[in-house]
Amino acid sequence: MDRIGDAFAWPFRDPEWVNKILVMGLILLIPVAGAIDGLGWMLAALERLRAGDERLPPANFDYLERGFRLFIVLFLYYLVLVAVAAAIYLPAVAILAQQSQAETTNPVLVSVGVALSLLAFSFTTFGSLAVTFLTPAIVLAFERGGIAGGLRVVEVVKHGRASITNTLIAGLMLIAASLIAQLGSVFCLIGVVFTGAYALGIQAWIVRSYELGASGQGRPATT
Repeated sequence: MDRIGDAFAWPFRDPEWVNKILVMGLILLIPVAGAIDGLGWMLAALERLRAGDERLPPANFDYLERGFRLFIVLFLYYLVLVAVAAAIYLPAVAILAQQSQAETTNPVLVSVGVALSLLAFSFTTFGSLAVTFLTPAIVLAFERGGIAGGLRVVEVVKHGRASITNTLIAGLMLIAASLIAQLGSVFCLIGVVFTGAYALGIQAWIVRSYELGASGQGRPATT
């Protein structure tokens, strides 16, 4: 993960970055379809980086099909997290609701309910972080084997553990990119239009740097 700062600078090396990020940002405002197209656009940016081309892909709707397949993979990961968390949390709600209506509360049952609630929230938090840190490995597994490849959890985890430092740096950078995307809300709609698409460009660089780091190569080539 050499030259981390380049992840945040490379989109601006494209002479047409303003128009591309603006158009892509507007596309991202479309519910669901915008996010799907954005994932495909990120994959297209990743391909360009592999080719040594530090120009952002054209901003349009050409990436829906590819983005949809990656969207399915990531959606299933988070769906499993939500399902497991719900399986832990719902009994807690039932126990606490029953105890709130009982004439005499049972401290043991109340403690169990509270413990299950904390466990559910902890699982959701740490599970989401785990998916974030494994996202580069998931994306690369998806590119190698499609939806089925992206869902091979054992291989994804094995790839992520192969270089813990590389995985941790990539994950922290993805969190930073996510924060940048959310910063746009501070500046209302105009900010969101720019920061969302800009963050996708950062993510493409992060995945490419992770890929190079895992293979023992250097940073993405600069044209």
